[in-house]
Amino acid sequence: MLDATTRQLVKATVPVLKEHGVALTSHFYQRMFAHNPELKHLFNMGHQASGQQQTALALAVLGYAENIDDPSVLMPVVGRIAHKHASLGIRAEHYPIVGGHLLASIREVLGEAASDELIAAWAAAYGQLADILIGAEAELYRSAALAEGGWSGWRPFKVGRKVRESEEITSFYLYPVDGAPAPGFVPGQYISVRGRAAGGELIQPRQYSLSDAPNPDYLRLSIKRELGDASRPDGLISNWMHDEVAEGSLVELAPPFGDFMLDANKSSPVVLISGGVGLTPMVSMLNQLVKEQPERRVSFVHAARHRGVHALNGHVRQLAERHDALSVAVFYETVGEADQQGVDYDHQGRIDFAAIGEQALPADADYYICGPVAFMRAQLAALRERGVPSERVHYEVFGSHVLAAA
Repeated sequence: MLDATTRQLVKATVPVLKEHGVALTSHFYQRMFAHNPELKHLFNMGHQASGQQQTALALAVLGYAENIDDPSVLMPVVGRIAHKHASLGIRAEHYPIVGGHLLASIREVLGEAASDELIAAWAAAYGQLADILIGAEAELYRSAALAEGGWSGWRPFKVGRKVRESEEITSFYLYPVDGAPAPGFVPGQYISVRGRAAGGELIQPRQYSLSDAPNPDYLRLSIKRELGDASRPDGLISNWMHDEVAEGSLVELAPPFGDFMLDANKSSPVVLISGGVGLTPMVSMLNQLVKEQPERRVSFVHAARHRGVHALNGHVRQLAERHDALSVAVFYETVGEADQQGVDYDHQGRIDFAAIGEQALPADADYYICGPVAFMRAQLAALRERGVPSERVHYEVFGSHVLAAA
């Protein structure tokens, strides 16, 4: 536990962090990558270019400073960060490097306001947080390595099948090269794929939700092609997967991680709400539910821009035909002349719970949400208006966004 003087010094920087936090974290990343360019391989440089990572880190540092008296408040966030770090291969030896650059950045950005006492206080605070994360990540690494079919670090997989699911989304069926079983995971979790971008000069990891139920043979990813170019490199790895990774290609994967997980210990109804490619973890959950808990009531609610970008619809509809406990409600923003209501879509417009009906939204259901950040904010607000308790709402956020304050 940090002493009172240290905690007071850290809390005293809250006003500065609110005003200059993004400037501080931007300077931090520039400094770190200049001195330790090898760390670029661990960070999403697309999020760096867009400023998402800088903003997210600034908010995280601010949240830590505001809650320094009781860091336990932040443990759910710390757990999510630990899963992300483990999926990227961040190890204990990286923390002193990051900490050194963070403290140097505080001194360089704040100037005379960064007294030796303040730097010492932040060094102690960073050390406390680093110890918490290192411990949590060590346990995740241990569990992943000891699990059946598990491993540590990066493992080669072969693309056995490559299936186009829509205009934007392609599924990759990935088989372990060593012939050992594919790892188990909890539906909702993700894996990291490591590939070369920027003309082969930069190794970049990207996290993608697993889109099928666990099985010993393969892992399936259903990846959306993201638009991006050299000036806005959002889609470097997704485009590499779509254009250069063919059937028979080898890709490197980290073990499954993630704290967005289906609770299979419950028997209460489940409502799966997704937008766009956010349906991938929902299909994984759905496949597991109809396989292991076929009597459990499930409502599958999905929003797509139009039929051309709607993936896996036929699979979901076939499951609904075979399972009376499953209901489906699909919303299209744009309906084409050839689109058939009840086959391609069910409702036009954005998701509207009133249109779905109370029967598909039971009072005792657990809600799982995944999709673009604005989409999830809208669904969270709608569920709050319906009086759904927060402990029954679960969501996944990819990238460097902060959704908790929504």
